[in-house]
Amino acid sequence: MIPDVGFALLLSALAGLSTTIGSLLALFVRKPGPRLMTLTLGFSGGVMILVSFVELLPGGIDAIGFAPANLAFFGGMGAMFLVDASIPHDYMAEHHHPETGSGRDEALQGRLLKAGLFVALGLGIHNFPEGMASFATALSDPRLGIAIAIAIAIHNIPEGLAVSAPVYAATGSRSKAFWWSFLSGVAEPVGALLAAVVLMPFLNEAILGGLLSAVAGIMVFISIDELVPVSRAYGEEHLSIVGIVVGMAVMSLSLWMLK
Repeated sequence: MIPDVGFALLLSALAGLSTTIGSLLALFVRKPGPRLMTLTLGFSGGVMILVSFVELLPGGIDAIGFAPANLAFFGGMGAMFLVDASIPHDYMAEHHHPETGSGRDEALQGRLLKAGLFVALGLGIHNFPEGMASFATALSDPRLGIAIAIAIAIHNIPEGLAVSAPVYAATGSRSKAFWWSFLSGVAEPVGALLAAVVLMPFLNEAILGGLLSAVAGIMVFISIDELVPVSRAYGEEHLSIVGIVVGMAVMSLSLWMLK
């Protein structure tokens, strides 16, 4: 493996695994309260909605055109709907806290766990083509690759928080929360490695554009179906909106740095 390829893979790995920083931040709080969970889930919803409509879908439109990109976008939403419909909403009830007595709290914890796992899935899929893109950039221009890796790392930190906080609140397991967050981030260096080993001869703008558009649909579906409703379920509606707005603002800043 030539040094430039190794350097590009290293940058992609460091950027992707910065999700673990956000995971560790979430785990400093032993028992996240309703206000923290409202803010965190609203924040993550804002992050995912903004990055989908400001970065991913426009990138797909630029690459493959308006109609194909939107078809991929709604295809991603449809695929996520099928996944959602196939999973019972009260699954994995054995992970509920033993001290939680009311049916309402148990249902909320089940939704929290589902939200966390779906966020991990959505971000993992998102990080996969992102890893390909960051690898290609670093390979062609190492200095630009460093700048992009830093910006990706910054916006991966709240993504790690978005995964670990609901999983930890639902299960009480620090290890599960950490490893789900880690797995969502490791998809980025895996994407970079796949680009280096398998896809480099065939990788083109059209393929990446279609992938990014579909991922945008997946992330929007996760936000409106899971994150925002669960955030508001704590009874802190105004705080949920604050979290959404702050999440959008932080992601806007990180995307500005990425440009």
